Amino acid sequence: MPTPRQRRPNYPVARMDDVVEYYHGTPVADPYRWLEDATAPETQAWVAAQQRLTQAFLDAVPAQAFIKARLAELWNYPRRSLPIKAGVRYFFTTNDGLQNQDVLSMQQGLDGEMVEIFNPNHLSVDGTVALVNQSYSRDGALLAYGLSRHGSDWQEIRVRQIDALQDYAEVLQWCKFTRLAWTHDHAGFYYSGYATPGGGPAPVHQPVHRLYWHTLGTPQAEDRLVYERPDRPELHFNPLITDDGQYVVLHVWHGAIPLNRVYYRAVDSDGPFIRLLDEADAHYGFLGNAGQVFYFLTDLDAPHGRIIAIDLDHPAPEHWQEIIPPQADVIDFARLINGHLVVVWLHDAQHQLTLYTRQGQLVRHIALPMPGSIVGISGRSDEPEMFIGVQSFLHPTTILRYEFMTDGLTLFHQPALAFDASRYETRQVFYTSTDGTRVPMFLTHRKGLTDTGDHPTLLYGYGGFAVNLTPFFAVSALLWLEHGGIFAVANLRGGSEYGEAWHQAGMLANKQQVFDDFIAAAEWLIRERYASPETLAIMGRSNGGLLVAACMLQRPDLFGAVVCGVPVTDMLRYHRFTAGRFWVPEYGNAETNAEHFQFLYAYSPLHNVRGGRKYPPTLITTGDTDDRVVPSHALKFAATLQAAALGEQPILLRVDTQAGHGLGKPIAKLIDEQADIYAFLFQILSMNPANSRWKV
Repeated sequence: MPTPRQRRPNYPVARMDDVVEYYHGTPVADPYRWLEDATAPETQAWVAAQQRLTQAFLDAVPAQAFIKARLAELWNYPRRSLPIKAGVRYFFTTNDGLQNQDVLSMQQGLDGEMVEIFNPNHLSVDGTVALVNQSYSRDGALLAYGLSRHGSDWQEIRVRQIDALQDYAEVLQWCKFTRLAWTHDHAGFYYSGYATPGGGPAPVHQPVHRLYWHTLGTPQAEDRLVYERPDRPELHFNPLITDDGQYVVLHVWHGAIPLNRVYYRAVDSDGPFIRLLDEADAHYGFLGNAGQVFYFLTDLDAPHGRIIAIDLDHPAPEHWQEIIPPQADVIDFARLINGHLVVVWLHDAQHQLTLYTRQGQLVRHIALPMPGSIVGISGRSDEPEMFIGVQSFLHPTTILRYEFMTDGLTLFHQPALAFDASRYETRQVFYTSTDGTRVPMFLTHRKGLTDTGDHPTLLYGYGGFAVNLTPFFAVSALLWLEHGGIFAVANLRGGSEYGEAWHQAGMLANKQQVFDDFIAAAEWLIRERYASPETLAIMGRSNGGLLVAACMLQRPDLFGAVVCGVPVTDMLRYHRFTAGRFWVPEYGNAETNAEHFQFLYAYSPLHNVRGGRKYPPTLITTGDTDDRVVPSHALKFAATLQAAALGEQPILLRVDTQAGHGLGKPIAKLIDEQADIYAFLFQILSMNPANSRWKV
């Protein structure tokens, strides 16, 4: 097949309809609205033709077989998750390297024999059934677990008797974004879900979320409705049981933003829930309790976060006790373990760990073995230990065990993989955005890099929903590094690396600032002679897919290649589909608010493609069963871009089958997807693994 710069691909023809919708008096054309119907034969035929075109392009890349083989080698390392203790048992997931799904295992005590509890790889030939939710009874004898099929956010809940390795008969359906909370008597658990739609398909819109009680050994039809708010149908409920077993606490949320409410009642009560925090005026993260004193991490009057204590007998704000006041660094998250407040701080987008007493007295700083991220902490308020997971751009998750009595930090699990990290380094730099704001960025590359100005550079970003991009481990990035690539991660506004103010500076009417931050990062990389516009690629997923789509349209001259993953591109209609309604507080609503329409329409990728422009080579990816960001975003954007773009640069669409937004994606599919992405990048940027002047 000719190389991508030799001739324009022969794109499948997409029918254009005369669909026009008026938004506050402004007519907006939507010629490819028919692609929103994923089940229509015409849509399926068009997608199949796109798949053939994309596959032909990728199959012709000489490096594709090498890339896939090397990714499989890099992925093939034993790993395990943070242990969760229940009774005297420790539960964790393991993977021998290339198993499609992680296997749930258990051991009695720290030195006990490992026993397999549940292996989801036995549930499907293609590995697309994933274990996505686990909750253990207090004594560790029972497991309530959730299964996701084909990457769906919908979960099917089952209950397993661990010693017998047998499931109870009941199966709970219509659960999404739920938490399972056992009572200490093991009689059953609380969970949240939606009303059963009478045996039909999953409802597209779920108007009322409900809290249910499930009694062990009974069918779902007998589950008791515990709580709902039909007066506020947008509210959702996640239950938990306090470590002392005395209270059921509801985390009440609306949309994918930090603002939330907190309700509670005694476990042995059938009375109404007490709305302890019901203003939705800040984020309140419940950390645990000491009797009737509840501890919270909140950003109320503290954009960098603070920890407070609320006595349930005196819950008015004037009686709140500030335990840890706001400081220069941001509190990313915290836990209440062994009677201590375990606080994880963000210092310029890197984690630091500190212990305090419940009264807020500093106990000690815990030094981590590497600069990077704490990806999880497990432990209970009455246990003498905790487990800490740490990782970086060059090292996968290492698990540490900390003993409170001895202040001992020991290595519990350290994976080994076929990659020599000592030849590479991560540096943090700072650049100036368009309005003068100082923005951090991580650069990972081989040691001794020279400023030749033409290194293949992959710039990654997200910038939304208060999501922090602290250093993370990605197997595929190692392949990039091995061939002289620079992996750059920009900490854009819209995240919360510097607190809630950093988040709000990149949401709603401020969203354009996120794109400006990303474009400024690209300009800095070029100006400082790391890359050139021909060797600079950008990548993002989901909200990050929106990011790279908007930036490539606004500054197509800056980028040599674009990977736009599972993107949100139709900012005028996104809220009409599946989980889109949860994003309205972050993005806005063009239909109901004229001001929102103005700023959404100004950057919406689908509506800002301009005919007659030369756009960079672009690979757009989605999954055919994605029920979070529906595939029509990617399909409509690809059709629009292909019809408008000048030149010979390819605009390709990759649709993964039996794959959702990414939840529970099997390893085989991950390797296939990443092999295709990097084959595209290697081809476009003229990187030849067999004979590359950049290869380390």
